[in-house]
Amino acid sequence: MKFVYNFVVFLAGIILPLLAVFSRKIKFFVAGRRETFSKIAVLKNEKTIWFHVASLGEFEQARPIIEELKQQYKKHKILVTFFSPSGYEVRKNYALADVVCYLPLDARKNAERFIKEVNPEMAVFIKYEFWPNFLSALKKKNIKTILVSGILRKEQLFFKSYGAFMKKSLAAFDHFFVQDSNSKLLLNSIAFKNVTVAGDTRFDRVSAIIKQDNALDFIQDFKDSAYTLVAGSTWREDEALLVHYINNTATATEKFIIAPHNIKSDAILELRAQIDKKTVLYSEFKKPQFVGDLKSYQVFIIDTIGLLTKVYAAADIAYVGGGLKTGLHNILEPATFGIPVVIGNTFDKFKEAVDLVKIGGCIAIKNQEEFTENCTLLKNDEHFRKLTGVLNKRYIENHLGATKLVMNYITVALNEL
Repeated sequence: MKFVYNFVVFLAGIILPLLAVFSRKIKFFVAGRRETFSKIAVLKNEKTIWFHVASLGEFEQARPIIEELKQQYKKHKILVTFFSPSGYEVRKNYALADVVCYLPLDARKNAERFIKEVNPEMAVFIKYEFWPNFLSALKKKNIKTILVSGILRKEQLFFKSYGAFMKKSLAAFDHFFVQDSNSKLLLNSIAFKNVTVAGDTRFDRVSAIIKQDNALDFIQDFKDSAYTLVAGSTWREDEALLVHYINNTATATEKFIIAPHNIKSDAILELRAQIDKKTVLYSEFKKPQFVGDLKSYQVFIIDTIGLLTKVYAAADIAYVGGGLKTGLHNILEPATFGIPVVIGNTFDKFKEAVDLVKIGGCIAIKNQEEFTENCTLLKNDEHFRKLTGVLNKRYIENHLGATKLVMNYITVALNEL
Protein backbone atom coordinates (compact mmCIF):
# COMPACT_ATOMS: atom_id res chain seq x y z
CA MET A 1 0.00 0.00 0.00
CA LYS A 2 2.87 2.40 0.71
CA PHE A 3 4.17 1.93 -2.83
CA VAL A 4 0.70 2.58 -4.24
CA TYR A 5 0.37 5.72 -2.10
CA ASN A 6 3.72 7.11 -3.22
CA PHE A 7 2.92 6.32 -6.84
CA VAL A 8 -0.39 8.19 -6.57
CA VAL A 9 1.43 11.21 -5.09
CA PHE A 10 3.95 11.01 -7.94
CA LEU A 11 1.15 10.96 -10.52
CA ALA A 12 -0.56 13.89 -8.79
CA GLY A 13 2.62 15.91 -9.22
CA ILE A 14 2.41 15.32 -12.97
CA ILE A 15 -1.33 15.59 -13.53
CA LEU A 16 -2.21 18.59 -11.34
CA PRO A 17 -0.17 21.14 -13.37
CA LEU A 18 -2.04 19.97 -16.48
CA LEU A 19 -5.42 20.28 -14.77
CA ALA A 20 -4.47 23.75 -13.52
CA VAL A 21 -5.08 25.06 -17.04
CA PHE A 22 -8.78 24.31 -16.62
CA SER A 23 -9.34 25.02 -12.90
CA ARG A 24 -8.66 28.25 -11.03
CA LYS A 25 -8.55 26.44 -7.69
CA ILE A 26 -6.04 23.85 -8.92
CA LYS A 27 -4.02 26.67 -10.46
CA PHE A 28 -3.68 28.24 -7.01
CA PHE A 29 -2.93 24.79 -5.56
CA VAL A 30 -0.04 24.23 -7.97
CA ALA A 31 1.36 27.75 -8.27
CA GLY A 32 1.29 28.34 -4.53
CA ARG A 33 3.35 25.24 -3.85
CA ARG A 34 6.11 26.49 -6.14
CA GLU A 35 6.72 29.28 -3.62
CA THR A 36 6.86 27.14 -0.48
CA PHE A 37 10.59 26.48 -0.25
CA SER A 38 11.53 30.09 -0.97
CA LYS A 39 9.13 31.24 1.76
CA ILE A 40 10.41 28.90 4.45
CA ALA A 41 14.02 29.93 3.78
CA VAL A 42 13.63 32.81 6.26
CA LEU A 43 13.12 30.26 9.04
CA LYS A 44 16.62 28.83 8.77
CA ASN A 45 18.30 28.64 12.19
CA GLU A 46 15.17 30.01 13.89
CA LYS A 47 13.22 28.40 16.71
CA THR A 48 10.08 27.45 14.80
CA ILE A 49 6.78 25.89 15.76
CA TRP A 50 4.99 24.46 12.73
CA PHE A 51 1.22 24.20 12.44
CA HIS A 52 -0.35 22.30 9.58
CA VAL A 53 -4.04 22.73 8.75
CA ALA A 54 -6.21 21.57 5.89
CA SER A 55 -8.31 24.68 5.42
CA LEU A 56 -10.17 27.46 7.25
CA GLY A 57 -12.00 25.29 9.78
CA GLU A 58 -8.79 23.65 10.94
CA PHE A 59 -7.03 27.01 10.99
CA GLU A 60 -9.61 28.23 13.50
CA GLN A 61 -8.70 25.24 15.67
CA ALA A 62 -5.01 26.15 15.50
CA ARG A 63 -5.60 29.85 16.09
CA PRO A 64 -6.16 29.92 19.89
CA ILE A 65 -2.97 27.91 20.40
CA ILE A 66 -0.99 30.18 18.10
CA GLU A 67 -2.27 33.22 20.00
CA GLU A 68 -1.17 31.74 23.31
CA LEU A 69 2.24 30.79 21.93
CA LYS A 70 2.87 34.27 20.57
CA GLN A 71 2.27 35.66 24.04
CA GLN A 72 4.43 33.17 25.90
CA TYR A 73 7.20 32.46 23.37
CA LYS A 74 7.86 35.77 21.65
CA LYS A 75 11.22 34.68 20.21
CA HIS A 76 9.77 31.65 18.46
CA LYS A 77 8.65 31.79 14.85
CA ILE A 78 5.28 30.45 13.76
CA LEU A 79 4.91 28.60 10.47
CA VAL A 80 1.42 27.77 9.20
CA THR A 81 0.95 25.50 6.21
CA PHE A 82 -2.32 24.92 4.36
CA PHE A 83 -3.39 22.10 2.10
CA SER A 84 -6.38 23.88 0.54
CA PRO A 85 -6.34 27.08 -1.54
CA SER A 86 -9.64 28.15 0.01
CA GLY A 87 -7.93 28.29 3.39
CA TYR A 88 -4.62 29.73 2.25
CA GLU A 89 -6.09 32.52 0.14
CA VAL A 90 -8.14 33.81 3.07
CA ARG A 91 -5.42 33.55 5.75
CA LYS A 92 -2.17 34.05 3.81
CA ASN A 93 -1.62 37.38 5.56
CA TYR A 94 -2.39 36.17 9.09
CA ALA A 95 -0.51 38.59 11.31
CA LEU A 96 0.54 36.18 14.07
CA ALA A 97 2.30 33.78 11.69
CA ASP A 98 5.81 34.56 10.50
CA VAL A 99 5.34 32.40 7.41
CA VAL A 100 2.12 31.14 5.80
CA CYS A 101 2.48 28.81 2.82
CA TYR A 102 1.19 25.67 1.16
CA LEU A 103 2.26 22.23 2.30
CA PRO A 104 4.18 20.55 -0.55
CA LEU A 105 2.76 17.34 -1.95
CA ASP A 106 3.49 14.43 0.37
CA ALA A 107 6.34 12.96 -1.66
CA ARG A 108 9.25 11.55 0.33
CA LYS A 109 11.80 13.99 -1.10
CA ASN A 110 9.51 16.96 -0.50
CA ALA A 111 8.90 15.92 3.09
CA GLU A 112 12.54 15.31 3.92
CA ARG A 113 13.63 18.59 2.35
CA PHE A 114 10.88 20.56 4.08
CA ILE A 115 11.65 19.13 7.52
CA LYS A 116 15.38 19.62 7.04
CA GLU A 117 15.01 23.27 6.04
CA VAL A 118 12.44 24.25 8.67
CA ASN A 119 13.78 21.97 11.41
CA PRO A 120 10.87 22.84 13.71
CA GLU A 121 11.11 22.46 17.47
CA MET A 122 7.57 21.16 17.37
CA ALA A 123 5.00 20.17 14.75
CA VAL A 124 1.28 20.55 15.42
CA PHE A 125 -1.14 18.79 13.08
CA ILE A 126 -4.81 19.71 13.31
CA LYS A 127 -7.88 17.45 13.33
CA TYR A 128 -7.31 14.82 10.63
CA GLU A 129 -4.28 15.83 8.63
CA PHE A 130 -2.20 12.67 8.32
CA TRP A 131 0.56 12.78 5.69
CA PRO A 132 2.70 9.62 6.08
CA ASN A 133 5.88 10.90 4.41
CA PHE A 134 5.91 14.11 6.42
CA LEU A 135 5.19 12.16 9.60
CA SER A 136 7.98 9.74 8.77
CA ALA A 137 10.42 12.61 8.22
CA LEU A 138 9.44 14.14 11.57
CA LYS A 139 9.92 10.80 13.30
CA LYS A 140 13.38 10.33 11.79
CA LYS A 141 14.46 13.74 13.05
CA ASN A 142 12.94 13.05 16.48
CA ILE A 143 10.86 16.23 16.33
CA LYS A 144 8.12 16.57 18.94
CA THR A 145 4.81 16.15 17.09
CA ILE A 146 1.24 16.35 18.35
CA LEU A 147 -2.28 16.08 16.96
CA VAL A 148 -4.78 18.67 18.18
CA SER A 149 -8.59 18.45 18.05
CA GLY A 150 -8.24 15.07 16.42
CA ILE A 151 -11.18 13.08 15.14
CA LEU A 152 -10.82 9.44 14.17
CA ARG A 153 -13.35 7.06 12.66
CA LYS A 154 -13.33 3.31 12.20
CA GLU A 155 -13.58 3.78 8.42
CA GLN A 156 -10.09 5.29 8.26
CA LEU A 157 -7.15 3.33 6.89
CA PHE A 158 -5.45 3.08 10.29
CA PHE A 159 -8.08 0.60 11.38
CA LYS A 160 -8.07 -1.57 8.23
CA SER A 161 -6.03 -4.71 7.68
CA TYR A 162 -4.49 -3.16 4.56
CA GLY A 163 -3.62 0.15 6.24
CA ALA A 164 -0.50 -0.91 8.12
CA PHE A 165 1.69 1.80 6.57
CA MET A 166 -0.74 4.50 7.66
CA LYS A 167 -0.96 3.01 11.15
CA LYS A 168 2.83 3.06 11.32
CA SER A 169 2.89 6.77 10.47
CA LEU A 170 0.91 7.52 13.64
CA ALA A 171 3.97 6.56 15.68
CA ALA A 172 5.34 10.00 14.81
CA PHE A 173 2.89 11.58 17.22
CA ASP A 174 4.17 12.07 20.74
CA HIS A 175 0.66 12.82 21.88
CA PHE A 176 -2.88 12.83 20.52
CA PHE A 177 -5.35 15.44 21.78
CA VAL A 178 -8.70 14.19 20.48
CA GLN A 179 -12.23 15.56 20.54
CA ASP A 180 -14.12 12.56 21.86
CA SER A 181 -13.85 9.26 23.70
CA ASN A 182 -14.58 7.28 20.53
CA SER A 183 -11.38 8.61 18.94
CA LYS A 184 -9.45 7.63 22.05
CA LEU A 185 -10.89 4.12 22.02
CA LEU A 186 -10.00 3.69 18.35
CA LEU A 187 -6.39 4.75 18.98
CA ASN A 188 -6.21 2.50 22.03
CA SER A 189 -7.43 -0.39 19.88
CA ILE A 190 -4.29 -0.14 17.73
CA ALA A 191 -1.99 0.20 20.76
CA PHE A 192 -1.67 3.97 21.04
CA LYS A 193 -2.10 4.94 24.68
CA ASN A 194 -0.67 8.49 24.52
CA VAL A 195 -4.13 10.01 24.08
CA THR A 196 -6.02 12.76 25.90
CA VAL A 197 -9.68 13.61 25.30
CA ALA A 198 -9.31 17.39 25.30
CA GLY A 199 -12.21 18.48 23.14
CA ASP A 200 -12.13 21.02 20.33
CA THR A 201 -10.06 24.22 20.56
CA ARG A 202 -12.59 25.98 18.32
CA PHE A 203 -14.86 26.35 21.34
CA ASP A 204 -12.22 28.52 22.98
CA ARG A 205 -11.85 30.48 19.77
CA VAL A 206 -15.55 31.21 19.26
CA SER A 207 -16.08 31.95 22.95
CA ALA A 208 -13.51 34.73 22.64
CA ILE A 209 -15.48 36.24 19.75
CA ILE A 210 -18.29 37.49 21.98
CA LYS A 211 -15.77 39.43 24.08
CA GLN A 212 -14.64 41.54 21.13
CA ASP A 213 -16.43 44.50 19.56
CA ASN A 214 -18.75 42.95 16.97
CA ALA A 215 -20.71 46.07 16.13
CA LEU A 216 -20.94 47.06 12.47
CA ASP A 217 -22.71 50.38 12.05
CA PHE A 218 -23.90 49.63 8.53
CA ILE A 219 -25.41 46.31 9.63
CA GLN A 220 -27.27 48.03 12.44
CA ASP A 221 -28.52 50.65 9.97
CA PHE A 222 -29.74 47.91 7.65
CA LYS A 223 -31.32 45.83 10.42
CA ASP A 224 -33.09 48.81 11.99
CA SER A 225 -34.24 46.58 14.89
CA ALA A 226 -36.09 44.23 12.50
CA TYR A 227 -36.10 40.44 12.89
CA THR A 228 -33.10 39.25 10.84
CA LEU A 229 -32.00 35.90 9.43
CA VAL A 230 -28.29 35.69 8.61
CA ALA A 231 -27.25 33.01 6.11
CA GLY A 232 -23.53 32.33 6.15
CA SER A 233 -21.22 30.45 3.77
CA THR A 234 -24.07 29.53 1.44
CA TRP A 235 -23.84 27.51 -1.75
CA ARG A 236 -26.30 27.42 -4.64
CA GLU A 237 -28.42 24.71 -3.09
CA ASP A 238 -28.68 26.70 0.14
CA GLU A 239 -29.48 29.89 -1.72
CA ALA A 240 -32.31 28.18 -3.60
CA LEU A 241 -34.07 27.57 -0.27
CA LEU A 242 -33.43 31.11 0.90
CA VAL A 243 -34.62 32.73 -2.32
CA HIS A 244 -37.85 30.70 -2.35
CA TYR A 245 -38.54 31.63 1.27
CA ILE A 246 -37.73 35.32 0.74
CA ASN A 247 -39.87 35.58 -2.38
CA ASN A 248 -42.83 33.50 -1.25
CA THR A 249 -43.06 33.43 2.54
CA ALA A 250 -41.17 36.30 4.14
CA THR A 251 -43.15 39.23 5.44
CA ALA A 252 -42.12 42.85 5.02
CA THR A 253 -41.05 42.99 8.67
CA GLU A 254 -38.18 40.49 8.40
CA LYS A 255 -34.76 41.03 6.89
CA PHE A 256 -32.06 38.83 5.43
CA ILE A 257 -28.29 39.04 5.28
CA ILE A 258 -26.66 36.52 2.95
CA ALA A 259 -22.90 35.89 2.94
CA PRO A 260 -22.27 33.44 0.05
CA HIS A 261 -19.27 31.13 -0.02
CA ASN A 262 -18.71 32.02 -3.67
CA ILE A 263 -18.33 35.78 -4.00
CA LYS A 264 -17.40 35.92 -7.68
CA SER A 265 -19.33 38.71 -9.34
CA ASP A 266 -21.23 36.46 -11.76
CA ALA A 267 -22.47 34.25 -8.91
CA ILE A 268 -23.46 37.27 -6.82
CA LEU A 269 -25.35 38.89 -9.69
CA GLU A 270 -27.12 35.61 -10.43
CA LEU A 271 -28.21 35.34 -6.79
CA ARG A 272 -29.42 38.93 -6.71
CA ALA A 273 -31.41 38.52 -9.92
CA GLN A 274 -33.43 35.71 -8.32
CA ILE A 275 -34.57 37.81 -5.35
CA ASP A 276 -37.80 39.79 -5.71
CA LYS A 277 -37.27 41.95 -2.62
CA LYS A 278 -35.26 45.16 -2.50
CA THR A 279 -31.63 44.04 -2.33
CA VAL A 280 -28.30 45.78 -1.80
CA LEU A 281 -24.75 44.44 -2.18
CA TYR A 282 -21.93 45.25 0.21
CA SER A 283 -19.77 46.23 -2.80
CA GLU A 284 -22.44 48.76 -3.82
CA PHE A 285 -22.79 50.17 -0.33
CA LYS A 286 -19.02 50.75 -0.10
CA LYS A 287 -18.90 52.88 -3.24
CA PRO A 288 -18.61 56.64 -2.58
CA GLN A 289 -21.60 57.33 -4.83
CA PHE A 290 -23.96 55.14 -2.77
CA VAL A 291 -26.77 57.38 -1.53
CA GLY A 292 -29.46 54.85 -0.54
CA ASP A 293 -30.98 54.39 2.88
CA LEU A 294 -29.86 50.97 4.09
CA LYS A 295 -32.90 50.43 6.29
CA SER A 296 -35.13 50.61 3.20
CA TYR A 297 -33.63 47.35 1.87
CA GLN A 298 -34.86 43.90 2.89
CA VAL A 299 -31.92 41.81 1.68
CA PHE A 300 -28.22 42.57 2.15
CA ILE A 301 -25.72 40.40 0.24
CA ILE A 302 -22.20 40.43 1.73
CA ASP A 303 -20.02 39.96 -1.35
CA THR A 304 -16.71 40.16 0.52
CA ILE A 305 -14.83 38.09 3.09
CA GLY A 306 -13.92 38.69 6.71
CA LEU A 307 -17.21 40.10 8.02
CA LEU A 308 -19.34 37.05 8.67
CA THR A 309 -18.44 36.56 12.33
CA LYS A 310 -19.46 40.11 13.19
CA VAL A 311 -22.57 39.85 11.02
CA TYR A 312 -23.74 36.82 13.02
CA ALA A 313 -23.82 39.10 16.08
CA ALA A 314 -26.79 40.92 14.52
CA ALA A 315 -28.77 37.75 13.74
CA ASP A 316 -31.95 36.53 15.37
CA ILE A 317 -31.39 33.15 13.73
CA ALA A 318 -28.66 31.81 11.47
CA TYR A 319 -28.61 29.44 8.54
CA VAL A 320 -25.18 27.89 7.91
CA GLY A 321 -24.52 26.59 4.42
CA GLY A 322 -22.87 23.47 3.06
CA GLY A 323 -24.93 20.87 4.88
CA LEU A 324 -27.11 20.00 1.90
CA LYS A 325 -24.31 18.87 -0.35
CA THR A 326 -20.80 20.34 -0.25
CA GLY A 327 -19.77 20.07 3.41
CA LEU A 328 -21.09 21.93 6.42
CA HIS A 329 -19.39 25.20 7.37
CA ASN A 330 -18.70 26.51 10.87
CA ILE A 331 -21.83 26.43 13.05
CA LEU A 332 -20.04 27.36 16.27
CA GLU A 333 -19.56 31.00 15.24
CA PRO A 334 -23.30 31.77 15.18
CA ALA A 335 -24.04 29.40 18.06
CA THR A 336 -21.74 31.34 20.39
CA PHE A 337 -24.09 34.32 20.11
CA GLY A 338 -26.89 32.25 21.63
CA ILE A 339 -29.10 32.09 18.56
CA PRO A 340 -30.78 29.14 16.81
CA VAL A 341 -28.91 27.59 13.89
CA VAL A 342 -30.49 25.90 10.88
CA ILE A 343 -28.43 23.57 8.65
CA GLY A 344 -28.77 21.00 5.90
CA ASN A 345 -29.21 17.37 6.89
CA THR A 346 -25.73 16.08 5.96
CA PHE A 347 -23.69 16.72 9.08
CA ASP A 348 -22.68 13.33 10.52
CA LYS A 349 -18.94 14.08 10.16
CA PHE A 350 -19.20 17.20 12.31
CA LYS A 351 -19.34 16.30 15.99
CA GLU A 352 -20.57 19.71 17.12
CA ALA A 353 -23.45 19.53 14.63
CA VAL A 354 -24.40 16.02 15.73
CA ASP A 355 -24.38 17.18 19.34
CA LEU A 356 -26.34 20.38 18.75
CA VAL A 357 -28.98 18.69 16.62
CA LYS A 358 -29.37 16.07 19.33
CA ILE A 359 -29.94 18.62 22.11
CA GLY A 360 -32.14 20.84 19.96
CA GLY A 361 -30.03 23.96 19.51
CA CYS A 362 -29.48 23.24 15.85
CA ILE A 363 -32.26 22.29 13.42
CA ALA A 364 -31.46 20.13 10.39
CA ILE A 365 -33.61 20.38 7.28
CA LYS A 366 -33.60 18.39 4.06
CA ASN A 367 -35.89 20.33 1.70
CA GLN A 368 -37.79 23.54 1.05
CA GLU A 369 -40.82 22.49 3.07
CA GLU A 370 -38.76 21.84 6.20
CA PHE A 371 -36.73 25.02 5.71
CA THR A 372 -39.85 27.16 5.42
CA GLU A 373 -41.63 25.42 8.29
CA ASN A 374 -38.75 25.81 10.73
CA CYS A 375 -37.82 29.36 9.75
CA THR A 376 -41.44 30.40 10.13
CA LEU A 377 -41.69 28.72 13.54
CA LEU A 378 -38.51 30.40 14.77
CA LYS A 379 -39.73 33.78 13.62
CA ASN A 380 -43.21 33.53 15.11
CA ASP A 381 -42.41 31.79 18.40
CA GLU A 382 -40.04 34.06 20.33
CA HIS A 383 -39.99 31.79 23.39
CA PHE A 384 -38.96 28.76 21.31
CA ARG A 385 -36.38 30.86 19.47
CA LYS A 386 -34.74 32.09 22.65
CA LEU A 387 -34.77 28.65 24.27
CA THR A 388 -33.13 27.12 21.20
CA GLY A 389 -30.42 29.78 21.25
CA VAL A 390 -29.72 29.25 24.94
CA LEU A 391 -29.07 25.56 24.27
CA ASN A 392 -26.35 26.53 21.79
CA LYS A 393 -24.71 29.00 24.13
CA ARG A 394 -24.66 26.57 27.04
CA TYR A 395 -23.22 23.83 24.85
CA ILE A 396 -20.27 26.04 23.93
CA GLU A 397 -19.73 27.15 27.53
CA ASN A 398 -19.64 23.50 28.61
CA HIS A 399 -16.94 22.62 26.08
CA LEU A 400 -14.27 25.21 26.83
CA GLY A 401 -10.75 24.36 27.95
CA ALA A 402 -9.08 22.36 25.17
CA THR A 403 -6.55 25.11 24.49
CA LYS A 404 -5.39 25.14 28.11
CA LEU A 405 -4.81 21.36 28.10
CA VAL A 406 -2.81 21.54 24.89
CA MET A 407 -0.80 24.55 26.05
CA ASN A 408 0.13 22.81 29.29
CA TYR A 409 1.64 19.99 27.26
CA ILE A 410 3.40 22.31 24.79
CA THR A 411 4.89 24.42 27.59
CA VAL A 412 6.43 21.39 29.28
CA ALA A 413 7.68 20.01 25.94
CA LEU A 414 9.33 23.26 24.85
CA ASN A 415 10.92 23.81 28.24
CA GLU A 416 12.52 20.37 28.00
CA LEU A 417 14.21 21.18 24.67
